[in-house]
Amino acid sequence: MNLEQADPKDLTVLRAAFAVDDSGQSALGWDAVRAFEAEHGIVLPEPYRTFVAEITDGSYSGPPDYGLVGLAELPDDWGDDSERDLSQPFPLTSQWLWEEDDSEPLEETDLIRGRVFDHGSIVLGTDGCGMYWHLIVTGLHRGHVWVITGEGATPFGAEFGYTTAEPGFAGWVKHWAANKPWFDAA
Repeated sequence: MNLEQADPKDLTVLRAAFAVDDSGQSALGWDAVRAFEAEHGIVLPEPYRTFVAEITDGSYSGPPDYGLVGLAELPDDWGDDSERDLSQPFPLTSQWLWEEDDSEPLEETDLIRGRVFDHGSIVLGTDGCGMYWHLIVTGLHRGHVWVITGEGATPFGAEFGYTTAEPGFAGWVKHWAANKPWFDAA
């Protein structure tokens, strides 16, 4: 997974999956992407970076179920107005089901859970019922997609054991475009 340079094969997959035929009008353009990155102190991982700059910034068709939100947007059901800090590292490196974890005091769990939702990731969209897909933009899992819910957080990609999909944004989209269930590992 190359996070610094977009693989032309990944871009071909992304163009086909979204079938955008508007000569780049729905894309942000490179100036807007660089401005967003400068404002937040990050560099977006590839191929998502090129996707929003050249292909499209969001899509009603998905993924996820309620569509892919634009780079600077949050899903309609996001809820609170918490301060998101994309430059702070995403705090997890493995699945965490906080509803089942009583090893930390509740106050500490709430603090870390807030960081999981608001640090080091952009929100790609929602499947409803508080299920949000995030692209990690800072930290050890930069470039990976995670599903974060009210119950916990789970990384997406075959290497984590919950799916047969390739990791990263392109793998996530390719899996969706093939109409596969998100978590399809036996």
